[in-house]
Amino acid sequence: MPVPKRVADRLSAGLKRFKPVLQSAKDRDVNESDTSMIVTDMLADVFGFDKYSEITREYSIRGTYCDLAAKVDGKLQTLIEVKAINVGLKESHIKQAVDYAANQGVEWVVLTNGQFWKVFSVSFSKPISADLVLELDILNLDHGDDDTIDDLFLLTKEGIQRSGLDAYNDQLRARSRYNLAALILSEPILHALRRELKRLSPDVRVSVEELSEALQHEVLKRDAIEGEKFTEAAKLVARAANKALRQKRTRAEADNTGTVAVDDAPPAPTT
Repeated sequence: MPVPKRVADRLSAGLKRFKPVLQSAKDRDVNESDTSMIVTDMLADVFGFDKYSEITREYSIRGTYCDLAAKVDGKLQTLIEVKAINVGLKESHIKQAVDYAANQGVEWVVLTNGQFWKVFSVSFSKPISADLVLELDILNLDHGDDDTIDDLFLLTKEGIQRSGLDAYNDQLRARSRYNLAALILSEPILHALRRELKRLSPDVRVSVEELSEALQHEVLKRDAIEGEKFTEAAKLVARAANKALRQKRTRAEADNTGTVAVDDAPPAPTT
């Protein structure tokens, strides 16, 4: 996703400005409240949120408080949990915010101590969970690097308005270990592997079932082929394979009958 020049310039200048601020705060070991002030300024001056109308401090969550919340076009988009700058970030720090976000339909939760920013995508399924999507170390980013600007853009108001985080998360999910494992264990890939093995060792006979067993027990990691996420990935792969098979059959039928199949038919003329 291309970053608008004015936003890229703001990100580059903001990063250059706040790195010494964060380093000074780190050296002084400032507390959580002071860190939260710096984070608020970064949300405004670097990431483009209006400090007075789009950033809410101590957002109430069932009687407790999340440190900050960011709104875009009047809608709550992100809950932000802030820790003191020298505190190590743990996923347990955001449990309350994740539970609330899932119940309210808020997809993004950020955990930060000013230097490190961890962005989590909240799952609305049960049990509620959150997956780490993006992690940034502000003090070790280069303000002149295009990849850095691209990553920072995902957290900006403009990036959220363009669904940048959603698109980035979709890319991560597409090449997740669960999807890759499901693809490797799918029938087309297993048959392709069997053919390649026969080329390597023509006299060896290995069945597809034996290949699948070997992959599951000797090659793939257990956490990639067990649990709900793998089950969903396997269903996704199966649906894609069935769709491709239906399209192939439709084209074959069209070739045999000399008619144009629905899938290949040109669009109807507009009036």
